[in-house]
Amino acid sequence: MEIQGIVEDIIFRNESNGYTVGKLYTSDGSITIVGIAPFLHKDEAVSLEGEWSYHSRFGEQFQFDTLKSIMPTTTKGIENYLSSGLIPHIGPKTAKKIVEHFGPEALDIIQYNPQRLLEIEGIGEKKLRRIMESYDDQREMRDVIVALQNYSLSINQSMKIYKQYGKDAVNVVRENPYRLAEDISGMGFKTADEIASRLGMDKSSPYRLEAGLKFVMMSAAGEGHCYLPKDELMKKTMQLLQVGEEGLEGALTTLLLRQSFHSTPSGDETRIYYMPYHTAENNVAKALAELSLVQREDILEDIDQWIEQLERKQGFPFGDKQKLAIKGAIEDGTIVITGGPGTGKTTIITAIIDLLERENKRVVLAAPTGRAAKRMTEATGMEAKTLHRLLEISYMNENLQFSKNEESPIDADAIIVDEMSMVDILLMNNLVKAIKPGTRLIMVGDVDQLPSVGAGNVLRDIIDSGVVRVVRLDEIFRQESESMIIVNAHLINKGETPRLNEKGKDFFYIHKSTGQEIREEIEELTTTRLPSFYGYDPIKDIQVLTPMRKGDAGVAALNKSLQKALNPPAKNKAEKLIGDEIYRVGDKVMQIRNNYQALWTVDVDGRPYEEGEGIFNGDFGFIKSIDEEEGIVTVLFDDDREVEFEMRQMDDLKLAYATTIHKSQGSEFPAVIIPVYSGPPMLLTRNLLYTAVTRAKDLVVLVGDKRYMHMMIRNNQIAKRYSSLNTKLRDYFHFIISD
Repeated sequence: MEIQGIVEDIIFRNESNGYTVGKLYTSDGSITIVGIAPFLHKDEAVSLEGEWSYHSRFGEQFQFDTLKSIMPTTTKGIENYLSSGLIPHIGPKTAKKIVEHFGPEALDIIQYNPQRLLEIEGIGEKKLRRIMESYDDQREMRDVIVALQNYSLSINQSMKIYKQYGKDAVNVVRENPYRLAEDISGMGFKTADEIASRLGMDKSSPYRLEAGLKFVMMSAAGEGHCYLPKDELMKKTMQLLQVGEEGLEGALTTLLLRQSFHSTPSGDETRIYYMPYHTAENNVAKALAELSLVQREDILEDIDQWIEQLERKQGFPFGDKQKLAIKGAIEDGTIVITGGPGTGKTTIITAIIDLLERENKRVVLAAPTGRAAKRMTEATGMEAKTLHRLLEISYMNENLQFSKNEESPIDADAIIVDEMSMVDILLMNNLVKAIKPGTRLIMVGDVDQLPSVGAGNVLRDIIDSGVVRVVRLDEIFRQESESMIIVNAHLINKGETPRLNEKGKDFFYIHKSTGQEIREEIEELTTTRLPSFYGYDPIKDIQVLTPMRKGDAGVAALNKSLQKALNPPAKNKAEKLIGDEIYRVGDKVMQIRNNYQALWTVDVDGRPYEEGEGIFNGDFGFIKSIDEEEGIVTVLFDDDREVEFEMRQMDDLKLAYATTIHKSQGSEFPAVIIPVYSGPPMLLTRNLLYTAVTRAKDLVVLVGDKRYMHMMIRNNQIAKRYSSLNTKLRDYFHFIISD
């Protein structure tokens, strides 16, 4: 049965699956309609196909399974249609201007002659381009998402599939749904497997077996592994697929022949690598071995005299190991300088820069994150770039690439990389490819911090290899020993109890028993006590770092509580409900995945001063404006980089009044509050607490139960990572020197 009418009201919509209840005005009066309609809007003219049903509570309603938009013909209908939000960047004000100017021809103008929209005041070339792109995308996206509802996918899942494959999305799903698990972040194997089952795909299909093996390997990479022992890979895949080993052997052989995987015997086991990680480890090992063997012809013969001059200049002497680090950086091709807070890593970096520049050497500074690069710049007085910016990240034919590589290396005589513990094997591979022979590589970091989020164990493996010179700094210098943050960080790292609540110091503990009590105490500390006593800005200066996402003192609950307390709703403050979270002007947010194509600008006096591409996982920012008319959220990130997000891109952002300790790596905050409470042993570890404490510059407050603090300090379990950079580095080194 077919019914036509105009949507009077949307009574209910489930945002996760698009199920909608609405009122439709027809020639016979108003009726209730129900069905999957994620894009249905008030005042939209539609044609519905379905059948009548009777609900015991809500009475008679029309249940539709097909929906088509009917383009309005009257000026009022056209204005309502354009105002509905169906076309991003056209809001009520712009819609009114368009209809007043073009009358009944407005929709034809938009579809067939959109350049004429430039006749409308307020629509320039930039806005026209956005309208045209959004109009085409929205129409195509709507058709695809409606079609994907046949596979019981949520609206959010369907949106992700459309973003990945565009108009080919439905064909991809029908042909090989297992591609979803491989290509789309957050789209698990189980979802793809359920779709395949609905399509009648055989449980022993080669697509399924290969996808299962890939999924297990990619899940392992997500946990930091570069390879898996074959027995472990087969066992996990058999459990996932509920199949025998015989069929899997054939699928594994196919992936090896296709060079998606690589197999290497090692002692009693066979290691299976996902090929990009095998290649990356080989490249990094070879490059570091070669760099470490470079014979220096530019060594300062009077380096000890230079160091004495520096000591006189700065007014204090270097420690013995600091001198070793400085001399090693000058004399060797590669060096690792590792140590905890207060051991003088920054002082050493500054000294190395000074000595090299006296010899007219070009020095380049870099760090994995924007915040770490900014800290490096402030500490040295010399510009430091993120590794992505240093390598000049770009897109070519929608493929990610770095402009700096073997053919176009970094122009430097020495490269100093800070926060090396955060560098994963893929990023390290791209870095070493861009280092020309003879360049010094000076790697600085704290090996006791959490390892990189990405796969690999780069810093620890380089240290363990024994190939690269390593200087371990373990002396806390006098000027730093007054800080209990630094003293306690070292105590925690040694497995000892920190000194708490010493008068006039900067490290405190407040006892609270339950998650709710912890959350309430953190809210009071953030909003009232710390700002009043120390003068902190409660949003910019105070960061809550928690081990977990869930629970009363997890990320989600804390963000909801702190947003309400620190940035409550107000009449003059725009806000937008996206998914199940409210985003409001003034909110602190964090980018949660790398977006290499995001355009940013830095404005000075209202004019663009600098522009570039790339916002990265872990970047903090603040919502500057929310433009409902344009459908744009503007975020101001560190270094005054302004980025405009369309509403559909907002799943890349999360509230960040509180964040996980893992996400805080590379950052530093004036004050850090850490909830300490029960949780899984894998999250209550010594290096997690150590990392959280070392993120604080001026103040640490632990809130919770001491039992769990002691539990974390005792738990020195570091999750094993399957990586082989250390052995490959040794092998390459011995191969070169024996050749």
